[in-house]
Amino acid sequence: MVSRANDWLKQAIRDLEHARRSLEFGDYEWACFAAQQASEKAVKALFQKLGIEAWGHSVYRLLDSLPDRADTRLINMAKELDKSYIASRYPNSHPEGSPMDYYTEEEARRMVGYAEKIIEYIKSKIV
Repeated sequence: MVSRANDWLKQAIRDLEHARRSLEFGDYEWACFAAQQASEKAVKALFQKLGIEAWGHSVYRLLDSLPDRADTRLINMAKELDKSYIASRYPNSHPEGSPMDYYTEEEARRMVGYAEKIIEYIKSKIV
C-alpha cells in the first residue's frame, strides 16, 4: 500500500488555515468544525505513515487507538473537538436556533488551539 501520509497532513494543515480564517471572520461554528477536520486528517496521516488503515471521524477514538497512545491532555482536547463534528453544522443538533447562535469566539479560539497542538504532535511523529 502506498503511503498517503503527506497528502493527509498537507490537507490537515490547509483545514487548520481555513479554521483560522473562519475565526478571523467571526464564523465561529465553521472555525470549530474546520479545527476538528484538521485534527482528524492529521491523525489519519499518522495512521497512513504507520501503514494502518483508519476509519471513523472521532479524533478522540483515532488518537486513543494509536499503537503509541497519545498523551491524556491531547485525548481530552480531541474529545472536545469531536463535539463540533455535527453540532457545528446542523440546526437539529440544538434545541432551537442555528449552530451560528451557539458558538463563541472563545470556544473557536480554543478549538483552533487544540487543532494546532494535535497537528504539532502528529508532525513530530511523522517527520
